[in-house]
Amino acid sequence: MKTSRPVHGARATLVGLLAGLLLAAAMAGPARAEPRTYQIDPDHFSIAFSVRHLGFADTIGLFLKGSGSFVYDEQTRALSSGRVVVKADSVFTNHGARDKHVRDSDFLDAKAHPEIVFEATGFEPGADGSGTLSGRLTLLGQTHPVTLDVRLNKAGDYPFGHRKHTLGISASTTIKRSQWGMDYGVDRGMVGDEVKLNFEIEALRD
Repeated sequence: MKTSRPVHGARATLVGLLAGLLLAAAMAGPARAEPRTYQIDPDHFSIAFSVRHLGFADTIGLFLKGSGSFVYDEQTRALSSGRVVVKADSVFTNHGARDKHVRDSDFLDAKAHPEIVFEATGFEPGADGSGTLSGRLTLLGQTHPVTLDVRLNKAGDYPFGHRKHTLGISASTTIKRSQWGMDYGVDRGMVGDEVKLNFEIEALRD
């Protein structure tokens, strides 16, 4: 006559298996952040500014040479660091005499201060890809805090060329140039104090 097989051993095995799975899940926890380095593509980096001239209209210009990188986690939207360097003598307003004047000591003093540097200090994500970027802007040898409105336009693999994972970003801010000691023409209303800055960026993930 056959005897029934004890089930307590199988139950113990099942309980042990479940306990092991629960322990592994607890140890794994939530997905870890994965910060990655992104290099700004110099061929797709636009730095534009506008400033009021004599109260009549805004003069619009560009800086033609800039570079930078940042460390960012796309999943958590956490920014670890970021730095952008703009060549002061690369300013361009489509008027040779004016460009020369903007490069001299009345404005950018490009010989004495060849680089304009922005260093990120924090990022506060908002809704729908927007956010607020805080940092320090060094201009004419002086450093002051600035805040930029930022929007992530698109993230994905580039469809041709380098085919790297790319972030498309727009950013803007308004500064008062006199805060950095650039006050030429302000008191006479010749050149506005407020300067609007706009950045269009494609950044490639390393």
